[in-house]
Amino acid sequence: MSKPSCLIIGLLLAFGVLRADYLTSCNIRWDAPGVDYHDSMPIGNGDIGLNVWTEENGDICFFIGKTDAWSENGRLLKVGKIRIKTDPPLFSPGDEFEQTLDLKTATIRMETRGKRKGGALSVRLEIWVDANNPVVHVRQRSSMPMRMTALIEPWRNERQALPSLEVSDLLEDRSKPGNLHQPVFVEPDQLIRNAGEYIGWYHYNDKSVGFEVTNTLQGLDDYFQSDPLLHRIFGALVAGDGAKRLDDKTLQTGAAKTNLVSVYVLTQHPSTPEEWLKRVVDLARTDHGMVEQRYAAHKQWWADFWNRSWLHTSSDRVASPGEVDDAFIVTRAYTLQRFIDAAAGRGRCPIKFNGSIFTVPAEGKPGYADYRRWGPGYWWQNTRLPYLSMFASGDFDLLQPFFKMYADDIFKVSQFRTKKYFGIDGVYYPECMYFWGSVFTATYGWTPWEEREDRLQESGWHKWEWVASPELAFMMLDYYDYTMDRTFLAEKIIPVANAVLKFFDGYYKTDENGQLVMHPAMACETWWNCVNPMPELAGLHAVTKRLLALPPGLVKEKDRQFWASLQRKLPPLPLRETPSGKALAPAEQFADKRNVENPELYAVFPFRLIAVGNNHLQWGVNALRHRWDKGDFGWRQDDIFMAYLGLADSAKKNLVNRAKNFDKGSRFPAFWGPNYDWVPDQDHGGVLMKAFQSMLLQTDPYSDRIYLLPAWPKEWDCDFKLHAPYNTVVQGRVKNGHVVDLVVTPQSRMKDIVFCAP
Repeated sequence: MSKPSCLIIGLLLAFGVLRADYLTSCNIRWDAPGVDYHDSMPIGNGDIGLNVWTEENGDICFFIGKTDAWSENGRLLKVGKIRIKTDPPLFSPGDEFEQTLDLKTATIRMETRGKRKGGALSVRLEIWVDANNPVVHVRQRSSMPMRMTALIEPWRNERQALPSLEVSDLLEDRSKPGNLHQPVFVEPDQLIRNAGEYIGWYHYNDKSVGFEVTNTLQGLDDYFQSDPLLHRIFGALVAGDGAKRLDDKTLQTGAAKTNLVSVYVLTQHPSTPEEWLKRVVDLARTDHGMVEQRYAAHKQWWADFWNRSWLHTSSDRVASPGEVDDAFIVTRAYTLQRFIDAAAGRGRCPIKFNGSIFTVPAEGKPGYADYRRWGPGYWWQNTRLPYLSMFASGDFDLLQPFFKMYADDIFKVSQFRTKKYFGIDGVYYPECMYFWGSVFTATYGWTPWEEREDRLQESGWHKWEWVASPELAFMMLDYYDYTMDRTFLAEKIIPVANAVLKFFDGYYKTDENGQLVMHPAMACETWWNCVNPMPELAGLHAVTKRLLALPPGLVKEKDRQFWASLQRKLPPLPLRETPSGKALAPAEQFADKRNVENPELYAVFPFRLIAVGNNHLQWGVNALRHRWDKGDFGWRQDDIFMAYLGLADSAKKNLVNRAKNFDKGSRFPAFWGPNYDWVPDQDHGGVLMKAFQSMLLQTDPYSDRIYLLPAWPKEWDCDFKLHAPYNTVVQGRVKNGHVVDLVVTPQSRMKDIVFCAP
């Protein structure tokens, strides 16, 4: 393990601009049709996502997912499934076939050439989800007239009891008497009747199952003024140019060389079937005849997205015949994961770590494509991982659903909960919550809150795990540093940060020396019996330090005095002795190990108190060397820790292994998992992205420094464009271990660049 040597440079290098042509090399191309949903490609517009695949008979199929398609049981369902048949068939045995995911335009193209009864046939079929409108387009262009037939293929056709439940399903505990012992039902979808030239379907929550009893148990029933599940409706309407409705499930175009089928996908809450149908029909009629104009705007959105940032790595190593170079595998993995984030990251709800909106049916599991391991809930530790890379990539729009849920909706209910449970005017964030802020029923337990002496959850897995609170504040401070959004600072960050700090200051007591004693406590899920756990303690150190560094004109003096007062109470970061010397420890005292996380390294990341450029870097290196558990898959953060400790060789090895480790049951090379979670595993891809960025560029949240090549392998070249705090963009190339063609915008930030020699 080697550490970098860092020198501050003031370079004024030649201007270099990289066009995003490398996207073409990352496109996914298949020269043979698929068999079933295991051969699906993802595509989406940030809220609506498709899994698209072909079948051997020439049909095209796709599942439709949506970020807010919550059922009456609080489960995130697929909206549905569409099958497209063509006459003549899109392809037949012996045809030339190519299917491409074109990243630049977020379009799936299928091109075939073959012979039919009428002569030679060439077909170009394009599928995209409009980046600016809630519609899926399927466009056919062919050398001879063809028909397209769209068929709805529902699977929620009748009321069925779920044979098994996941830990975050509402009413997960089915061992209780009375109503709680009743089965949990999946309710059927409804087909649209008498819709003129359209076909369609919807799922309507005419009841809400579990929301009320869960909140009553947790003492939250007098907080909620409305039910987020009741009267929610989601579904789709299918239209086609000149198409005829053959029956409730079938729509057919005429025979033509150009055809278009469009699927309009809509969620409303609260609503009625009548209101929903009127709105979705209005969408279809407004959109009619606009496809060319809107496709141009769609392509422009994606062009702008890809121009925000890039990381394209290559090496001088000559690959063996048939071998794909490791540098390219990492580049492709990073690019595809960023695409998947954009395809599912602009909806009303945050990205689901356990499959996002791109799950497919799982053999032996109930619920067809609606099943996901761990269920519908949000775990903070998992949910944050897809978002950690979005600062450096400049994808600030994708962060908005995350902040909306945690820093707005859940913040408010958590304030209410904290006051009611403990009488503290602060806020704590439980690790496991539904999107409206209640704790999982299985986690909280079935004893009503007013009958408890201990108001916290019964489950020991997250009982005192509160790192979400300081880490949320820390991520929000990152957002301010990158965007300099003073409104966000005043209206969101300061209130959230103050509430978080007030909780810790009020919940825990000080010892005879005036230092905070954080007990009872735990270090992540791993160490259950702790005093002064590293994650929360490092988080409090980090947040108070950053708040106190804010310019005086932006904060109130009473807030500054409170932050300084709490900072003085914080004990130092816990250390332990190892054969290599002093090392970061999981806590001042720690025992009862239950999981395989490395909470001692949270001082390295996410809180970056011990990282490249820090005098105590060796404490982190020793902690990494002597960690209890290792891994380079799923939510494990070893790759990121290595990057922030400047360990280039180790980081590269982990990163390459991670990039190669996709689901062997999936054809698409960025459907990771299942690992600890589910397919596609968004934690796996989130760690990959953040580690890759951090090997090339790191920023110090406690100074103005920007580190280039802090953990970069000398054998990799790179073209890059990444973002840094203070609306800074850093662009250039790495060639033979040196940064060339460096352009820093604004130019005044050039003085803050720190070059770390590989």
